[in-house]
Amino acid sequence: MLVGIVGKPSVGKSTFFRASTLAEAEIANYPFTTIKPNSAIGFVKLDCVDTEFETQCHPRTGSCQDHTRFVPVELLDVAGLVPGAHEGKGMGNQFLDDLRQADVLIHVIDVSGSTNEKGESVPTGSYDPANDVRFLEVELDMWYLHILQKGWEKFARTVIQEKQEIHVALAKQLSGLGVTEDMIEDAIKGLGLDKEKPNSWTPDELQKLATALRQKTKPMLIVCNKIDVPGAATNLATLKETFPDYTFIPCSAESELALKEAAKHDIIQYIPGSDSFTISQPEKLNEKQKAALQFIQDTILTTYHTTGVQQTLDTAIFDVLGYMAIFPGGVSKLEDKDGNVLPDCFLLKKGSTALDFAYKLHTDLGNNFIRAIDVKTKRTVGKEHVLHHRDVVEIVAGR
Repeated sequence: MLVGIVGKPSVGKSTFFRASTLAEAEIANYPFTTIKPNSAIGFVKLDCVDTEFETQCHPRTGSCQDHTRFVPVELLDVAGLVPGAHEGKGMGNQFLDDLRQADVLIHVIDVSGSTNEKGESVPTGSYDPANDVRFLEVELDMWYLHILQKGWEKFARTVIQEKQEIHVALAKQLSGLGVTEDMIEDAIKGLGLDKEKPNSWTPDELQKLATALRQKTKPMLIVCNKIDVPGAATNLATLKETFPDYTFIPCSAESELALKEAAKHDIIQYIPGSDSFTISQPEKLNEKQKAALQFIQDTILTTYHTTGVQQTLDTAIFDVLGYMAIFPGGVSKLEDKDGNVLPDCFLLKKGSTALDFAYKLHTDLGNNFIRAIDVKTKRTVGKEHVLHHRDVVEIVAGR
């Protein structure tokens, strides 16, 4: 899956990206620092299953810190968005095109209200961050609408004349956005549209259809960055009241980046997503650095129990997209041929079956599936057995 990181310029979007991945991305306090999209690997966090087998895993990808497993996911940091992007303003056209393949959007906003709609610095608290939530909705909805409207009259006539099913024809037209036949059918039914006469759909109905499809294909959560700035917490509370349907996560991307850099150089011991850290080499810190770390602990971690960066990724993958982590393993042994214990962990959609997992591992395993074994319980299960988060599964297949 692909996680898109979006937002207007200068709100800390690239800082969030670096804090998530430790990839090099240019960071500066001026609009359009990011021109071309940055792609890198971030990680979602879960309790490793190795403790249940009283062992220590050896991940092939990602890592395991103190029995906390980190599984890789792809992140994309795209060019900053400004109002009017769907009309080509700013880097709008490029921004929207870069987002086509994203499965979920992380919208980074400056919750302190110190960045205006153009991404320019303004006095703290002088800009209402609620405007950013609204304008991104509008830009994405208008983007979908323009794609939907392109040649609509001719398209609708052709569907009727050739007696095509509208949800099938539309799915082909919008496949680049991840729209499926079922999504369109559900949206048409929910909006009460006449599927036999798409040429009768009004501009307002097309707009509502575009919004419904955007919500299904580009689910979004809001990262309230710069939560450590005075006044930001009050703005966060107001946003939650104003937009009860959204998930808002308080965040200090700068704090997470500082902690990860310190941990990278073995100055502190820190597991991303934790509410504390331990200074392991205080002699390497000057007084200013010690004060900065104490500020992070007191202002961010003690108050919010996390910097928000890891929480955002976990929420996006496990809650918004509904994925679960499944480990391949064997009842007789958990090691691969090189002796690595539980080296792999795969992310699958909730509701996936043993057969789905077999195909995820290898096409041949799916084609020649015989049975699966729940390694934790040693119970044999069939291909339709529904898996659960943190299952360890052995696939038995023929040749």
